Amino acid sequence: MLEGAVSDLADRALSRYGGLLRRMAGAVRWELDVPMLPGAGACEHGGASFDALGADFATLHRRHEIVAADVLDAWFPPAPGVVAALAEDPAWSARTSPPTGAEGLVAEIATRRGLAPGTVAVGAGSSDLIFRAFRGWLDPTSSVLLVDPSYGEYAHVVSRVAGCRVRWLPVRRADGWRIDPDALRAALRDGPDLVVLVNPNNPTGRLLPAGQLRRLLDEASERTRVWVDEAYVDYAGAGQSLEAYAAGRPNVVVCKSLSKAYALSGMRAAYLVAAEPIAAEIRRWTPPWAVSLPAQLAAVRALQDPRYYAGRWAQTATLRAELAAGLAGTGPGVEVEQALANFVLMTLPPHGPGAPRLVRECRRHGVFLRDLSPVSPAFEGRTVRVAVRDTAANARIVDVVAEALRTLSPAGSPRAGAAPGRA
Repeated sequence: MLEGAVSDLADRALSRYGGLLRRMAGAVRWELDVPMLPGAGACEHGGASFDALGADFATLHRRHEIVAADVLDAWFPPAPGVVAALAEDPAWSARTSPPTGAEGLVAEIATRRGLAPGTVAVGAGSSDLIFRAFRGWLDPTSSVLLVDPSYGEYAHVVSRVAGCRVRWLPVRRADGWRIDPDALRAALRDGPDLVVLVNPNNPTGRLLPAGQLRRLLDEASERTRVWVDEAYVDYAGAGQSLEAYAAGRPNVVVCKSLSKAYALSGMRAAYLVAAEPIAAEIRRWTPPWAVSLPAQLAAVRALQDPRYYAGRWAQTATLRAELAAGLAGTGPGVEVEQALANFVLMTLPPHGPGAPRLVRECRRHGVFLRDLSPVSPAFEGRTVRVAVRDTAANARIVDVVAEALRTLSPAGSPRAGAAPGRA
């Protein structure tokens, strides 16, 4: 049987026929829901709202006119202490070199999480830690187990940067996007060099409860390193993090972004927790001043105000339920699933417009949603991810989605019953 990853096949096709395909793109009337040509080789992320704002920041005033629900940045501002620290003397923090190894931030993380400082390594966002660690640990002979669907950056780094052999643990809509513990146990027994688990998973939003995950990892061979990404775990409720567990295990690493749950995406601050030899290795691969002074100031102040953030996470759950209810009423056959994070999944019925067309139509009205079609074929081109925003922005999302679906599937239209993706 011949098989291959869609990303690999696309790369080869573009490498061999890219010039011809690009010339054809200008002359072909393309009516499929999916783009005619894949995007650039980098991993897929949200953030298309900067197409409207301008990456040169010349029209930032337009940020008040759009709803950026395609990225999972927090809907709420950072804690008041964070804002105050950044505003106190911005000229000084902009021109001053930070503590070389972010020693104060490391100490704050260790204190707040009950960890030994030697088990902590910091970086300029989780992407920094992922690229640094994986390029140090992996080579083309390495075998890596990834969940499908999951955060696309891991597939990019593992297959396109490190060139590893990738095995997939599929999760499916029919099973509620949940990881089958027996399937994971069997995959761990096969002894891959690295296993990556995003928990709660992005973009499916499902959680492997901490107790169940610990039991599974207890059974794993120590030669298999397990990387647990907990970017959204704070939204899932107390007691779900494996930070303390990872600090005492020789083969488990927990990566924690401070971007999403602490409203610090623009600051770029993250950390990982692992046994001291692993954390020390990551620190050796870390350049000096990896985390900027404003980011260190903001992260320390954020960690010092747990009550503020706990309140915001609780509000997020309420807003998420309201957004899900609103989207469920936008059209017949629309299905909405709440994540244990700060987003919902919206799946369109099989007959009618697909996710790419809905996303394009909503962008025309200043609402940006995330089309999950490039993430995995498991979404069948019908699912969008919608980030939770405040009450007013959520109401605008619902209104724009409802109007877009009416526009794309008008009563009596010959396309209303057409199969998605048919020219």
